[in-house]
Amino acid sequence: MTAPTLGSLRVNGATLHYEVRGQGPLLLLIPGGAGDAASYDGVADDLAAAYTVATYDPRGMSRSTLDDPEAEQHVAEHADDAFRILELLSPGEPAAVFGASSGAITALHLLTVHPERVERVVAHEPPVVEVLPDASAHRALIARVQETFRTQGLMPAMAVFAAGLKKDGDTTEPKAELKLPPQAAARAERTMANLPYFVGRIVPSFMSYAPDIHRLEALSDRLVLACGHDSRGELPYRPAALLAERLGTELLHFPGGHTGLTTHPAEFGELLRKAFLA
Repeated sequence: MTAPTLGSLRVNGATLHYEVRGQGPLLLLIPGGAGDAASYDGVADDLAAAYTVATYDPRGMSRSTLDDPEAEQHVAEHADDAFRILELLSPGEPAAVFGASSGAITALHLLTVHPERVERVVAHEPPVVEVLPDASAHRALIARVQETFRTQGLMPAMAVFAAGLKKDGDTTEPKAELKLPPQAAARAERTMANLPYFVGRIVPSFMSYAPDIHRLEALSDRLVLACGHDSRGELPYRPAALLAERLGTELLHFPGGHTGLTTHPAEFGELLRKAFLA
């Protein structure tokens, strides 16, 4: 793996850690969930053959520190962070942007407010549950997760959250253990340390976000909505599929499920490269 160039960027209320590798037009990779810049280690080097690949730790995650650790989190502010990175690394030139999960929500908002800075966005399973006809049920799920977190702690809250994300009729039987690439296993400790912040601050804010669908319709030629082959029927799959139908665009399927980036990095990276070249 090529060692990236590291940097820090002062933004409103936070200092962002970012990483850059490669040469060419800018490709910004926005992490999701409790992940940070390292969540793209499995694909960044290959993509850097054609792009200047930049990724970062979202504010409050890992090495991106908040001025106020108790500050509420908002999608618009996270999208502004991504915009500031584009302004720093690709001034005056629109960039390609990929976001996964909550990072895909950031990417959607970035596209709606700064379309002039974005050449194309690939958004992988943005859990924008407010677009679903049963959104009220998912608001209740988020409230249960928060109450469980407050009264019982992190792992019980994660169990409630995971149960709410699975597909209807899915059993609770444990699945065969999936062997993760060494890089993914090595960053697990940092991801675990980010989980309380993710559950307590990111989940309630991001999963209550309602995208501007009319604005996305006007920008649909720059947006690729994507899902995992194995995610069909799961909650994060449904909003992306509905949005693609609403916008009249094809839904792109990546290998694996919601975390296909981690479980199938080589195949995922190759398809992502093709999506930006299309």
